Amino acid sequence: MEVTGQLADAVQQLARRLRHGARHRLAPLGLTPGQGRALSVLERAGGPLRMAELAEALWVAPRSATGVVEGLEELGLVRRQTDPTDRRSVLVSLTDAGRGTLDELAEARRQTAEELFGTLPPAEQRRLLALLTRLDNPVPHT
Repeated sequence: MEVTGQLADAVQQLARRLRHGARHRLAPLGLTPGQGRALSVLERAGGPLRMAELAEALWVAPRSATGVVEGLEELGLVRRQTDPTDRRSVLVSLTDAGRGTLDELAEARRQTAEELFGTLPPAEQRRLLALLTRLDNPVPHT
């Protein structure tokens, strides 16, 4: 197998390990990794998002985002309301309980990342971060 195929396999395996670790640590909070990502997206947005915007930020179909939001709403972590500027759209926003859950969510993610990347010395962690960041933000060839 060529190196690029090995890299793809390694990245997929690491992603699975991160998801599994996150799922394990989020379970006591009653959250799935997808719900945790949705809470993080809403926090970074700094205010309500339309359901379509949330779906786009999560890279999921709007129908899938609806399921995530329904679960979060049942937990009291988000609220849905009609967009006053477009009655056909629904806005999703964090509740106080949702904001409170973000610290626990961040700690769960930190522990999961520490478990996976903590075996590398700090210099190698920084190098890996630089490489992954470069891959995620490629510089156009001229």
